[in-house]
Amino acid sequence: MAGRSAWAPVLDRLVRERRPALVRYAALLTGGDLRDADDLVQEALVRTFARGRPLREVAAAEAYVRQAILRVFVDGYRRRRTWGTVRHLAGVSAVVPSTDAGTDAALDVRAALATLRPRPRACVVLRFYDDLTVAEIAERLGLARGTVKRYLFDAVAELEALLGPLPDAQEEIALVQEEER
Repeated sequence: MAGRSAWAPVLDRLVRERRPALVRYAALLTGGDLRDADDLVQEALVRTFARGRPLREVAAAEAYVRQAILRVFVDGYRRRRTWGTVRHLAGVSAVVPSTDAGTDAALDVRAALATLRPRPRACVVLRFYDDLTVAEIAERLGLARGTVKRYLFDAVAELEALLGPLPDAQEEIALVQEEER
């Protein structure tokens, strides 16, 4: 712990006073990508201070960190370049199927749910996401079963008006109506 106490104030001052300059420096290497630059600075700080160097001045520490930024960047570049030459040997397709459609649909459903009044929304979530029965929903919300069925029926109609036909929901509502008879 004695070693840490010697460099901890230097690290604290370096991060508070010189971090923006270090990130700008790293951004020059990363082609202006500030997220990558920030990651580069973080990795350089860890590499510099994890070794327990007796750095007692901010200027000396900054010089070490700048050197580490260069090393981390160059090592990463070499790894990326080497990987690029052997990637095909791994046998994994570089093409990843897009999840945009699923993400868009999920966002559309969330937005449509937000338009429902609180109780119908709760009924829909409990039925279709938590897979509760009408009786369980009624008990949880303190409502009559008929009220829950009405909320579900109306809510599905409102959601369909916003999202288009929901065949699974219609089948589910039909099952709810049959199971309660």
